[in-house]
Amino acid sequence: MSEHPHRPIRSFVRREGRLTPGQLRALETLYPAHGVDWQPGEVFSLASLFTQSAPLIVDIGFGDGDALAQMAAAHPEKNYLGVEVYRAGTGQLLRQIERNRLNNLKVLLADASELLRIGIPSQSLAGLQLFFPDPWPKKRHHKRRMVQSAWLALVADRLKPGGFLHMATDWAEYAEWMLELSEAEPALMNLYSGFAPDSGPRPPTRFERRGVRKGHAVFDLMLKRT
Repeated sequence: MSEHPHRPIRSFVRREGRLTPGQLRALETLYPAHGVDWQPGEVFSLASLFTQSAPLIVDIGFGDGDALAQMAAAHPEKNYLGVEVYRAGTGQLLRQIERNRLNNLKVLLADASELLRIGIPSQSLAGLQLFFPDPWPKKRHHKRRMVQSAWLALVADRLKPGGFLHMATDWAEYAEWMLELSEAEPALMNLYSGFAPDSGPRPPTRFERRGVRKGHAVFDLMLKRT
C-alpha cells in the first residue's frame, strides 16, 4: 500500500513493550515537574522552559537518556531539551533528572520533526544533537530517515548563527548519506574535512556500545550554522 498522500512520513515506528513499574511511576509523577507540555501547532516560548537563561540544545531521540543526563550534568551552564517518542526511555531519563537534580534538562514526548517544523522559532537554538537515529537500511525505507535535505535546511534555520549540529551513527551507509546531504546544505559548514576524528563532548550511548561490540565503526559529523 502506498503512503497516505496527506500523512507525513514518520522516521519511527512505535513498537513499545511494557513499561516497568518504575518507568510508569516516573511518567505519572515526574513528567509534570520535568516534562514539557507542548501541543502540535503551538510555538514554544523557549524562555519560559527553564529557570536559568542559557544556550538551549535540543537532543532528538535520547534513548535511555543516560548520555544526555551525563551531558547536562557536565554542562550546567547550558540548557537541554530531550525529545523522544518512546515512553520507556523517557521514564528512565525522568528518574535520572530527579535523582541528580538536573535543573537544566527537560524532556518532551513528541515527534521531533513536527516540533522543529512548528514549535521551534527560527534562529533560537544553540545546538541540535541527533545520535544513532534509526538507519532504515532498506532502500525503499530511505524516505523514512530523519536526515533528509529538507530536514537539514530546517535545522539550519532553527540554529542561531554559529550554532552546531552534531550527528552520529554506527551505520556506514547512513553516515555517507548524512555527509553527502549536509555538504549540499549551504547554511551548514562541516567543522572537519569529513567525519570528526572523535565523538567530541558526546558520551557513549548504550546503543553505541552494543554496535561497537558487533564490530560497527562509529561516525560523528559536526556542523556549524554559517
